[in-house]
Amino acid sequence: MKLRKIMENINFNLIKGDIDIDIKKIQYDSRKVKKGDVFFAIEGYNLDGHKYIQSAINNGAVAVVCQKDIEDGLDIVVIKVEDARRTLAISAANFYENPSRSMKMIGITGTNGKTTSAFMIKAILEQSGYKVGLIGTIANFIGKKKIHTERTTPESLELHELFKEMVDSNVDYCVMEVSSHSLSLDRVYGIEFCESIFTNLTQDHLDFHKTFENYFNAKLKLFKLSKTSVINIDDEYGAKAYNSIKNSKLSFALNHTADIMASNIKMHSRGSKFTLKYKESSFDIELNIPGNYNVYNALGCITVCLIQGIEITVIKKALQKVQVPGRCELVENNHNLGFEIILDYAHTPDGLENILETVREFTKGKLISVYGCGGDRDKTKRPIMGKIGTNLSDFSFITSDNPRTEDPLEIIKDVVLGIEKNNFEIIENRREAIKRAIESATTGDIIVIAGKGHEDYQILKDKTIHFDEREVISEILKEKL
Repeated sequence: MKLRKIMENINFNLIKGDIDIDIKKIQYDSRKVKKGDVFFAIEGYNLDGHKYIQSAINNGAVAVVCQKDIEDGLDIVVIKVEDARRTLAISAANFYENPSRSMKMIGITGTNGKTTSAFMIKAILEQSGYKVGLIGTIANFIGKKKIHTERTTPESLELHELFKEMVDSNVDYCVMEVSSHSLSLDRVYGIEFCESIFTNLTQDHLDFHKTFENYFNAKLKLFKLSKTSVINIDDEYGAKAYNSIKNSKLSFALNHTADIMASNIKMHSRGSKFTLKYKESSFDIELNIPGNYNVYNALGCITVCLIQGIEITVIKKALQKVQVPGRCELVENNHNLGFEIILDYAHTPDGLENILETVREFTKGKLISVYGCGGDRDKTKRPIMGKIGTNLSDFSFITSDNPRTEDPLEIIKDVVLGIEKNNFEIIENRREAIKRAIESATTGDIIVIAGKGHEDYQILKDKTIHFDEREVISEILKEKL
């Protein structure tokens, strides 16, 4: 493709060279550059791509796009732009022939509920006969094809490449989890969404955003890109977002008057039932995942699908069978031990509170929790999670999560700082903590293992190891018998 075509709809200054040259690929990682590529020098938070321009040239780059002044005398095309990240997003879309415009795009943002909501919408649309792509935390999907992902929302270049693959596979809808990082870093810049959902906003990612207001404003960016916004107005920041959004919008809630509401909620360990109220109609809905927060997730998803013209009978059928790995996931227990084990990805104060309050409603015996906090992430949430976990559990095992470069015991110390009760034990090794929880459980108890959910690995200081909690539990239960 000609460089001129790649730079369409972008304001730029041609510092040197000819933009009618042929380009093989776009790259922003100098190590991936090959002969005939254009290199985008992105100024990141840890690394500055401008420092790697010579490396990119050595690897075969024939053009560079930058936002800083660079040295003269380079024997390549040099283009200067005001914002290299946004330019990369538009250029990537141009290079892959704007694939997102050939699908209906649905975005979901919020601290919690993005993954569950994405799976719910995917299930409903597929029940209606559409082919669906999904981009999210657990994995990316093109129909039934599962693709490994490194982050919730990929960088814009990989994103548009994935969109192209979806379009080539005749995908009708793309359902995306849209993280606050991706919005701040303009990974989804220029994408038009037909609908977007705001699930909630609670403390997370302050290591990146620094202030809660920055975090909120990052989330708001999605709704400027959306034709219709679907907002949880029971959430304080959702209500604030709803009032600030000028385009088409619909609200959902349990406790406030909204466009779509739920009442008569009945919860059990395997799911919930509620009455959906929309316009002048009422419908009985069943979910096979419990929790009021999942009723909220369902309301947002139902609203989006009703806007898309999906029949309520189809929606009801899909929601009865949708399953989300690692989200209030009841682990199969074939040993009839009398207690149950639930895995959940809860890794924020709000997420931990939600899962424990939900499980408390149907726990006949003791509620036992196993949790920790990740390293190299927001430290201020650690004592808050310590307090929540021990206050809402009969007993807690505080353990390691993904410590990354931090000392696991130092992270645990931060968690313990918030604990006010003497109903916990520190066991740094996560497998041992799970084992102790299982050994302490008796008939009627429920164990909640929080923090990792769908993950099948643990990130340590010097390596990432295989760690699938389903396998760990199975091994421990076999040892127990």
